[in-house]
Amino acid sequence: MPLEPLSALSPLDGRYHSKVAALRQYFTEHALIRLRVRVEVEWLKVLAAEPGIPQFAPFPAETIAALDQLAAGFSTADGERVKAIESETNHDVKAIEYFLRERLSGLAGFAEATNFIHFACTSEDINNLCHGLMLAQSRTAVMLPMIDRVIASLRASAHALADAAMLSRTHGQAATPTTMGKELANVVHRLDRARARLAGVTLFGKINGAVGNYNAHVVACPGVDWEALARRVVESLGLAFNPYTIQIEPHDSIAELLDAYAHLNTILIDLDRDVWGYVSLGYFRQRAKAGEVGSSTMPHKVNPIDFENSEGNLGIANALLHHLADKLPISRWQRDLTDSTVLRNLGTALGHTLLAWDSCLRGLGKLEIDRARLAEDLDGAWEILAEPIQTVMRLHGIADPYEQLKALTRGRRGIDQEAIHTFIHGLAIPQTEKQRLLALRPSTYLGHAAVLAARI
Repeated sequence: MPLEPLSALSPLDGRYHSKVAALRQYFTEHALIRLRVRVEVEWLKVLAAEPGIPQFAPFPAETIAALDQLAAGFSTADGERVKAIESETNHDVKAIEYFLRERLSGLAGFAEATNFIHFACTSEDINNLCHGLMLAQSRTAVMLPMIDRVIASLRASAHALADAAMLSRTHGQAATPTTMGKELANVVHRLDRARARLAGVTLFGKINGAVGNYNAHVVACPGVDWEALARRVVESLGLAFNPYTIQIEPHDSIAELLDAYAHLNTILIDLDRDVWGYVSLGYFRQRAKAGEVGSSTMPHKVNPIDFENSEGNLGIANALLHHLADKLPISRWQRDLTDSTVLRNLGTALGHTLLAWDSCLRGLGKLEIDRARLAEDLDGAWEILAEPIQTVMRLHGIADPYEQLKALTRGRRGIDQEAIHTFIHGLAIPQTEKQRLLALRPSTYLGHAAVLAARI
């Protein structure tokens, strides 16, 4: 069976192929091979320019241009050639070295440079930089712009619904009112912080040899400041230099980044579930799309499938992200290979994350508030005014205010405006205070909710 969306094993490459396409240029095997070529080329160029290696003459300008073009224009055919070489070497990074020898052998002044491809490097010197670049580039180009769209949608709704009074439910029971805008503003504030954390993680890299000590480097060329040269290469790629490693860069910064993604996802799971509940209560309606079917048997239904899809994919993403973050910083002694196979799933974890964010965004775009339904629930919950009434009673020294309101309202159904007003009329408090309480409605008992929502 040919590999195509209908035959793909992973739904990311099948059903959801188009929705995660933006990540494909960063996390496919072709993308990894392309980045390996780029890193090997950058290392080769730096070695050629190093005066402490007299055996390696500087490259002429046309050779440097050809190297840069090979890295920048790395094609599907190039990737297939690397894979063909790998089928013989059974080593993915060594295949890059042989590919470069093959492709560059005709360049001016390159014959004597052949032995300097992958000079003094271990595979992890190349791979750790590639993984850092994958994560850094995809974060900037794909992931942050998508979460910014989600946050912007929520912020706009928070402003539009700042005054949409709503019955709260603590422990699932009627509670002190809020506004729908304020509830969304709470999520915006959390996401703003989580987004800043995600954007602020510094990704590290190294290129320091088999166990991190420049052992072979120093024996071959003792006059070179290898640490300074390595730092220059790593920082030229846009990564931070890690001077202390074993054979692998310890992946602590990758773990921090993946934890940041997972935390952001957890906030969105909370949002998905809450919005799902508000749709169930009728607080939100969902705009129907012509031709779509909500249920295979119940024609009336418009299911909150976008939020369900989002929640499900966030769960899969976080299972992977947490495993990656927990596993990657751990390596037996100076190196084991368990990180290598795990790192191949970075794209899967971020693919499910991106898919979930996209589903959440689409769901938010379909929501319409039902203010009449909000008002109906509020008008049926006059008992929630027990809180402000007993608080005012406390202020004026009335004995046992909590207990009095508890006896009036706790566990009782049918507490209405008349019952509340009768109780207020009997209070020994100043008339101005009494009038303030009599003017209070469940729909106006909002504190600063609207102001807080409007300013987010």
